[in-house]
This record gives sequence, C-alpha cells and structure tokens, in this order.
Amino acid sequence: MPRFTTVALVAGAALLVRRAVRSRMSTAPLWPLPALDTPVSGYGRGSTVPRKVRVTGRATPAEGVVELRLEGDGLPAWQPGAHLDLVLPSGLVRQYSLCGDPADPASYTVATRLVEDGRGGSREVHEQLHEGVEIEIRGPRNRFPLVDSPAYVFVAGGIGITPVLPMLRAAEAAGADWRLVYCGRSRATMPYLEEIARIGDGERVTVVAEDESGFPDLGFLGRLPVEAVVYCCGPEGLMDAVTAAMPEGRAPRLERFTAAAATGTAFEVELRRSGRTLTVAADQSLLSAVREELPGITYSCRQGFCGTCRQRVLEGEVDHRDELLTDDERDDSMLICVSRCAGKRLVLDL
Repeated sequence: MPRFTTVALVAGAALLVRRAVRSRMSTAPLWPLPALDTPVSGYGRGSTVPRKVRVTGRATPAEGVVELRLEGDGLPAWQPGAHLDLVLPSGLVRQYSLCGDPADPASYTVATRLVEDGRGGSREVHEQLHEGVEIEIRGPRNRFPLVDSPAYVFVAGGIGITPVLPMLRAAEAAGADWRLVYCGRSRATMPYLEEIARIGDGERVTVVAEDESGFPDLGFLGRLPVEAVVYCCGPEGLMDAVTAAMPEGRAPRLERFTAAAATGTAFEVELRRSGRTLTVAADQSLLSAVREELPGITYSCRQGFCGTCRQRVLEGEVDHRDELLTDDERDDSMLICVSRCAGKRLVLDL
C-alpha cells in the first residue's frame, strides 16, 4: 500500500475517534466540568516565596532566650507585629515574631525561649542554629499589625515582648501616648529590659517580675480612654486576664502562638475535584479527615501558623482558627489543620 494512503487512513481513524470522544463527553451527565481555578495550598496566593537566609549573629538577651540575626538577599519589608516562619534543619516549621528594626533592609532579628517540655522547635533553634548555618524562611506575615492611634497600652509576658518591641519604637517615633506593662518570672528571664528603658522612662514602663511583686494589677484597663488601643502578647493566662479587665464592649488585640483546638461539632465536607463527600467527626480535625481520603495532602505545623495546608473554599461558612491568613484570604480559603465549618457543610477545591 502506498505510504500516503496509509497516512490518510491513520488520520481518518484519528478523526473518527476524536468525534466519538466529543460525542460521549457532550452527552455525559457531568459535562461540562466546572471551571475551577488552580488549587490554593502551601505557597498559594497571598503567601510569600520561601527564601534562604544565613545566621550571622547570635546573642543571649536573657536566661533561656536566644536571639538570631538572619541575613539574605532581597528580604521583603515588614511592619511591627509581623512574624516569620523558620523551616528548621529537621523540617519542623516554627513561627517567631520579628523584633528588630523594620528600617534595616538587610536582616531580620528573631528571638525564642527554650521550652523544655515543648514540641522540639525551640530546642532545635537553641542547639543547631549557630552563626553560618543557612535555613529557609517564609514571610514576613502580619496578623498583629499596629494600627494608627493617639494612644496605646502594651501588655507583654516573657518572650511575648518580641512583637511588642518594634511597636514601642514606632509609637515613640510617632509621638503617641503609650504605656507598657511587661511581666515575667524574674528580671533575669525577661529579654530587652535595657532597650525598653532607653525607649521609655519609668512613668511609661512598668516591669512586673513575679519573684519580686507577684502578678500585675490590670485594673487600669477598665478605665482607659476610648481612643487607647490595647495590645497583648504572652501566656494564655495573661491574655485571658487582659481580656477580662477590658471595659465592656471592648477587646484587646492579641497575638497567640499556641495551638488552636481543631475539634468541635461534626460536619460534612465535599471534596469537589475528587468527587468525594465525607463526615468530619466532632473529635477529629478537618485535616485528618481529608487525609483518610487523600493521604498525599500537604501539611506541616498542624497549628494554623505555616499555611502549608491552606485550601480554597468553594461553598460554606468557615470557623477560622488560624493565626496566619489575612481577612481577604479568609474570604475564600482556610487552613484545614485547625479551622472548621461554622455550619453543617463545606465544599473544598480538592
């Protein structure tokens, strides 16, 4: 058979196959398929690109506290209240507030306290991140921004001073009226006392060391003028006490770096791309339920901080429990490690 005849027959057969496929698709009950955007997960829209930095300085500003200076190329600008994700050598992802100078474009400064009975992140920082070590970071991100105000009250407990320190500098530079109540177990364990003394005098700064004077008197918070904005970062007990002391109808701005509870009321979730529907039990996280169906789903911190498990929400109301997403990002996405459904049903782009 001549070669051109063979080619023509093959081409004709291919055309018939394409027509048959189109016919089957056009009559299929699921056609046309929904036009879904690229899924959001990990480094999705609104997140920052991972980058490498090197530890170029290490200090001990208080007992049990290590401060790291991180340098790299093209570091993004940041504002007081922002934090970084540090990807530690083991692969653990931990979040630390930036406590340096936002005007320094060449470096970031973070500090962390060693938590003896923690999950291992702080110990890894203390034992493995020495000068010369290169690590990956993500961010900065800011869920604790300093809003414009003529007056501020800052309440910090222990290492909770780290996001507050740049705020003090900014408030002082802006000429705002501000006051700081800084609490800790002892003065030896409270970082940055000397720097705080340089920023503000004794009338503005109240240092409450538990071994000297017990717990702080927060009664003044109930008498604050309406224009004063209250910021608090520290242990859960301190944040609860500050919240309770606020005037009725007002709430402080809080920075939390502890795991949010991922359990609650049972609900149904549809995985639209996978064509599966499952039930998330009351004592089960959404992430664990999804992983039973899609074991390859990516995740890391399981605490609502790193963003690795972020997914797009197509339908349903979300009970957001993370400390990462901005208000705009929460309009159509969620972190499935901690957040849940606020109703009875969610539809995810999975």
